[in-house]
Amino acid sequence: MKLTYDPGHNIAYLRLHEKKGQVDTIRVSDEMNVDIAPDGTVYGIELLNANAQLEAEKDGNLIVVNESLGQRQKRPLGLREKMARYGGKRKSQA
Repeated sequence: MKLTYDPGHNIAYLRLHEKKGQVDTIRVSDEMNVDIAPDGTVYGIELLNANAQLEAEKDGNLIVVNESLGQRQKRPLGLREKMARYGGKRKSQA
């Protein structure tokens, strides 16, 4: 699994498997697309307006939870710093 972020377009992509062929994209919402592999499995998830979707924690960390082991880890996502560097603006939250 790999999570990538493009600050220039504010898009994140969560790739779940290695690409083995052409994928079909399903638009789930205005801010999410899901890529389906030929065998029907989910290849990846594209998040548009990613900074608003991934920054659930106020400190800018991504929380990784392993529910079967009861483990929780914080990982720096760095979206705020990257957005500032590239001149991006955060979507205001109500």
